[in-house]
Amino acid sequence: MHKSIRVLITLLFVLLGTTLHSQSAEELLKQGNSYWEQENYTQAALSWHKAAKQGVAEAQYKLGRCYRNGRGVTQSYTEAAKWFRKAAEQGYTKAQCNLGACYAKGDGVAQSYNEAVKWYRKAAEQGDAKAQCNLGVCYAKGDGVFQSYNEAAKWYRMAAEQGDAYAQLNLGLFYDNGQGVTQSYTEAAKWYRKAAEQGLAQAQYSLGVCYDNSEGVRQSYAEAAKWFRMAAEQGHAQAQYNLGVYYYEGEGVAQSYIEAVKWFRKAAEQGYAQAQYNLGVCYYKGEGVSQSYNEAAKWYHKAAEQGDAYAQFNLGECYFKGEGRPKSATEAVKWFRKAAVQGYTIAQTKLGLCYYLGAGVEESQTEAVKWAKRAAKQGDIGAIRFLNSILPGWENE
Repeated sequence: MHKSIRVLITLLFVLLGTTLHSQSAEELLKQGNSYWEQENYTQAALSWHKAAKQGVAEAQYKLGRCYRNGRGVTQSYTEAAKWFRKAAEQGYTKAQCNLGACYAKGDGVAQSYNEAVKWYRKAAEQGDAKAQCNLGVCYAKGDGVFQSYNEAAKWYRMAAEQGDAYAQLNLGLFYDNGQGVTQSYTEAAKWYRKAAEQGLAQAQYSLGVCYDNSEGVRQSYAEAAKWFRMAAEQGHAQAQYNLGVYYYEGEGVAQSYIEAVKWFRKAAEQGYAQAQYNLGVCYYKGEGVSQSYNEAAKWYHKAAEQGDAYAQFNLGECYFKGEGRPKSATEAVKWFRKAAVQGYTIAQTKLGLCYYLGAGVEESQTEAVKWAKRAAKQGDIGAIRFLNSILPGWENE
């Protein structure tokens, strides 16, 4: 046989062998899955890209996730939305839900709640729990649809019954508040528990509140503390604050100012005003920490700036007495007033006294009586005594 013919035949066999061993779309999908499990994200994305170009919806969806999260490829919401759309148009429910989320957030596409609802609904009607929950949120807020708690509750329930934790939490909140369903603390606690047992911090906190207030469950500080702790350890600020209060009071846990301070601080550092105030009190009294007026005033100030009336009054006292702040009756009056305007009776009485004495403000008996009366009408004993001393018979005016 002529040499050139033999070479040609050999080449044909090589090409034929290559064709016979080329990977199918399904093989590429499986290969990508295997690479993903090995945390080889670059190769996974490459395999899925090849399968996606051949029209495999699951590969298109997974490639979209890679682009959304920047795993194995350069992060791109535009590319993510593109591949989600390709899979979504083939009816792939997870892609439809994710494309809906892209529209809701404006990630890679022009933001549009109408489009978000359209894609959420397509997936929800096929039974996708996440899409059902998201559609429920749209109905609850009136985003892309007419606001309807009844519709929201319907979709939350569908998702909740499939085990979606966020839907269970939202359905619990609806039962708590009587939105779209008949109000029921028992049902609220039931759904909070389901979500809490899946580790959702907000649900754990809400279930703790149920046990604290005896709503839908038998009152138990120990159970409340247990659920508050679970949420607190996940960084939930309100749960951290509540757990701190439990340690401070010795409710459901062994009393410990040190533990109270620990949890107050965690919540305070997240900007939770009540925790900042309580941490200030601990520093002021030296409970669980070394006593420090400077630290007390610092934390009072953080809470006061957020509008906490108790902190505003205490900060005023720091200025009035020169504890942790330079002594200043003017600054004291400023903070007493902020608390007094919010109806805090002790601050109203103190502000009245400042007007009477002309401390930090121009002396005025009229203003003194005005603020003292506001406090007295709320039953403040200090205000009543003050008024009796400067204006006998004031209650008959």
